[in-house]
Amino acid sequence: MNGNRGAWLFIVQFLFLFAFGCGTGSRYVGDRDDLAQIFEENPSWHDSAIRSQKKWRVPISIMMAIIAQESSFDPKARPARTGGFLWIFPGSRPSTAYGYSQAIDGTWDSYRESTGNKWAKRDNFQDSIDFVGWYCHQSAVKCGISKNNAYYLYLAYHEGHGGYNSGTYKSKTWLMQVARNVDTRARLYASQINNQANTKKTRSSCLWPF
Repeated sequence: MNGNRGAWLFIVQFLFLFAFGCGTGSRYVGDRDDLAQIFEENPSWHDSAIRSQKKWRVPISIMMAIIAQESSFDPKARPARTGGFLWIFPGSRPSTAYGYSQAIDGTWDSYRESTGNKWAKRDNFQDSIDFVGWYCHQSAVKCGISKNNAYYLYLAYHEGHGGYNSGTYKSKTWLMQVARNVDTRARLYASQINNQANTKKTRSSCLWPF
């Protein structure tokens, strides 16, 4: 009897965890507005950001602001399901977007083919920020957007290069507001980087080696 009771308790606990944990993943829970804290808690991210900046000539502040907007630094982020019935029959997702960068399958495949990084994964931060840098570089080439313009880079990132050039974002007031939010965060990150760089001479060690 006790054995059966234990088995039922296990099943109930499993179903509870499945119902409330399905679709979630480990999340970065720090302050998204504090770039220093983000890099202090994830030192390898800083190294990856520097490499991507040097490779694609896109500011760290902009790449990090895009990732903050897209996934809140959650490596397992996916679009919310739509439709369905409770947790028993989950609905479909509106797109194949996944990971830090929220790149969709087709665009991610294009990135891997273009860069030769065929083993790149969307839940890997180094690959993801390299993807963001690559995509912004493509936006500069295909759309004529300055690599220092977070607002328009994000619009192209969201709409795709064809959509951006067609002006699809112009009818989406909500999207233009999101792009302004990305621009605001990018400016905040840039200010934090500059402030840290200005004080590094007075510190024995500096997180920002540029």
